[in-house]
Amino acid sequence: MSHETFPTNRPAVVTCGLPYATGDLHIGHLRGYVGADVFTRALRTLGQQTAYVCGTDMHGTPVAVQALQQGIEPEELALGRHEQYEETFPRFNIEFDNYGHTHDETNTELTKEIVQTLEDEGYIYEDEVLVAWDPEEEQPLPDRFVRGTCPYCGAEARGDECDEGCQRHLEPGEIEDPYSAFTGNPAEYRERTHKFFRLSDLQSYLQSFIDRLEGTSNARNQPREWIEGELLDWCITRDMEWGIDYPDTDPDANSEEDLVLYVWVDAPIEYIASTKQYTERVGSDVYDWKDPWKQDGEIIHIIGRDIIQHHTVFWPAMLHVAEYNEPRAIVAHGFMSLDGDAFSTSRNRAIWAHEYLDEGFDPDLLRYYLTTVGGIQDDIDFAWERFQQRVNGELVGNVGNFVYRSLLFAYRNYEGTPDVSVSDEVREQIEDAIETFRTSINEYSIRNATQAAVDVASFGNEYIQRNEPWKLTDEDPERAAQVIRDCVQLVKAIAVLIEPTAPATAARLYSQLNEDGSVHNTTLDDALEAPAARFDEPTELFEKIEDDRIEALNERLDERIEHEEMTETPTDDGSETDDDVDLEPLSEERIGFEEFQALDLRVGRIQSAEPIEGADKLVKLAVDIGLETRQVVAGLRQLHDVDDLPGTRVVLVANLEKAELFGVESNGMVLAAGEEADLLTTHGDAPLGTKIT
Repeated sequence: MSHETFPTNRPAVVTCGLPYATGDLHIGHLRGYVGADVFTRALRTLGQQTAYVCGTDMHGTPVAVQALQQGIEPEELALGRHEQYEETFPRFNIEFDNYGHTHDETNTELTKEIVQTLEDEGYIYEDEVLVAWDPEEEQPLPDRFVRGTCPYCGAEARGDECDEGCQRHLEPGEIEDPYSAFTGNPAEYRERTHKFFRLSDLQSYLQSFIDRLEGTSNARNQPREWIEGELLDWCITRDMEWGIDYPDTDPDANSEEDLVLYVWVDAPIEYIASTKQYTERVGSDVYDWKDPWKQDGEIIHIIGRDIIQHHTVFWPAMLHVAEYNEPRAIVAHGFMSLDGDAFSTSRNRAIWAHEYLDEGFDPDLLRYYLTTVGGIQDDIDFAWERFQQRVNGELVGNVGNFVYRSLLFAYRNYEGTPDVSVSDEVREQIEDAIETFRTSINEYSIRNATQAAVDVASFGNEYIQRNEPWKLTDEDPERAAQVIRDCVQLVKAIAVLIEPTAPATAARLYSQLNEDGSVHNTTLDDALEAPAARFDEPTELFEKIEDDRIEALNERLDERIEHEEMTETPTDDGSETDDDVDLEPLSEERIGFEEFQALDLRVGRIQSAEPIEGADKLVKLAVDIGLETRQVVAGLRQLHDVDDLPGTRVVLVANLEKAELFGVESNGMVLAAGEEADLLTTHGDAPLGTKIT
């Protein structure tokens, strides 16, 4: 690994977080895979040798449970999803050099080899742990399938985290009144022997690693609380059958004593396994997997921010002990919402990948939207109207308009590129765009790199309008030829610079220019090479999206969501409830009126909101309750657009004991309903600070 400016003379590998084999892909899932594909193509445009690898994450409890529900084997379920993903990604011009899966032989063998090395080096030990157990079914329960009450705040929680309340990490056995989320049976905790990785012994290494890590700031800052605080050892085994067996497990032993590796052990190792498979297919003379992983190459991981800790703490620690290279950069992208609300696959509140394609939209339009609507670590929102605006305004009205009018004028008047040299003004403009592109990729900003191509088109539109070549053909034919020569050069530069984001569009444009070779093999230098002397009449690159089409798409989405709500399972009294919500039974314990009056509930209004660094779900609020303004920490970040929270009227528990979450004091609690965190408010305009009785 180096910290040299890209391109380096060391082979690079780009990976993306593995898709989990439990459901269909929607456009929110595609953000990371598109982003990594754009970055890979951009590196190659810089001249960097790069492989892009990934694979399906096949193991883990959700796969096993979903298979059980469907009455099939986990492998059958996971392989079906794997094949579906393999077919879907190329349809969005996402081109992996290799796409494997975690259950294949390469990854299985490599995982066991690496874990055996951890064992041989003395970094593995056994210890007794409490494991949740369903005594009626006589089966272990993974943490996420245990529900109960948080001992700290009293909220509904899962076995390892108070996901509905204070967001605290919970140790096994801490949760109160545990029950199986799968069967509803009361759960108990039993002692079991498991394998632990001595992560605490690697604290100083991890601290130095995070200091030299490149990528996005959230990937460097979020794990610091872990590695600069008390770093605990990591349990790397699970009580279940579906997964990769621990290397020293005796196959003849009683099955209930068997251990499989935790999914976060074998999942990242697939990055190495997939790179190895690529080498086996093309030969080490073309690309040697050992260069990035064992020698001195460049490793770049592009992931969702919800798995930062796994890639910045667990993963580099394993690599370090097993004597593999550490990542050069980790780029963590934000989440994506749909028209201001979270995607909900179970409610069918999503725009599915196949649905987008079935509508006949060009995949490059979505790639452009996902790349440019926000910075890569920002949360972004999708709405059909915003999609239409960006396509019609930036691609049709700017890029497409300039390209078509320039090539059409050149074809009709010169049958191609006029036989003059490019002007100094235009050459300098393209050189500036090239430098912006190069700098942006070295700063891991695919948005700014793409903007370099769009800015060339903006300059081109202004340039052609300023010079009006249609008037110059008779008045000053030499000047007219110069202007159009410049415009064709700008078009070629656009093709080269926009290829990473819109590869199919760039290929069509390169073909219209009658250029030799493939635009996918061009480098930045090609942006200034003279265009072909002759080309045919061009066609328009993009089509405008009409209002009536957007209206129809919105109506269809609304009808689908409404249909899901109408078909929810009715309750015994004939009313309806949400399939997604497991309603808690009404408490049999009653409280007196005096106890209720002890709650000081006040009408408030959020004045400001900002994310808390290092906490995926938490946001710091300033809430005006009339008499004063309170600082409150709330778990709203993944379910609400933080920028939309200021001005929202809320109900605040004003006499709750103060708490500290992620180092931030919280003086009160904002009330919200359900998993979607539906904020409680007042029907009228009661003054701020009014007590609720």
